[in-house]
Amino acid sequence: MASRKQFIDVRSEDRTPQKWCVSLREDTFDTFISRGSTPVNKVFGNGSLFSPMLFGKFFDPSDAFPLWEFQSDILLSSFRDSGQNTADWFETDVEYVLKAELPGVKKYNPQVIVEHGKVLEISGQWRDQHDSDTKEWRNGRWWEFGYVRRLELPENADWRKIEAKIDDDIFLEIRIPKNQTADSNTTKGNDVH
Repeated sequence: MASRKQFIDVRSEDRTPQKWCVSLREDTFDTFISRGSTPVNKVFGNGSLFSPMLFGKFFDPSDAFPLWEFQSDILLSSFRDSGQNTADWFETDVEYVLKAELPGVKKYNPQVIVEHGKVLEISGQWRDQHDSDTKEWRNGRWWEFGYVRRLELPENADWRKIEAKIDDDIFLEIRIPKNQTADSNTTKGNDVH
């Protein structure tokens, strides 16, 4: 059976966003997840890219994290050992790659946004918002309606060429090319005639 690929438009925002102004605290998350339904546990459960516990201790997913400064084999070893891992990332000579399963969120298309060329944001809704008083779900208790993971981009990332796609409505893959200008400038500087 052939896989179905859907490319995601990666947008850039150069303004200071007003979203994610309500921080997710550990006690709030513990209460939320303990009352949670199956979709809540799939979206925020152990090993999920959107879990505040993904990095071994509580970390608000709406705060940017320097993902590529850590090796996934080491940081996710406990999840891999238990079979709960749904995220992976790695670096090659030419790019950074992030792969993640989006459990329970396939009907809500994720958004991929680059803020100020420095932060990669993956977000989307995992349930419909019925509260008509709140126009933008990201401004309040966002975890009740959606998910987010914000990641600091490495300094040599060419954020203008980021590609994102979803395979089979569930597997997210983001490819971030490395900026090659530093390598070509170094080579040019070494030419002596």
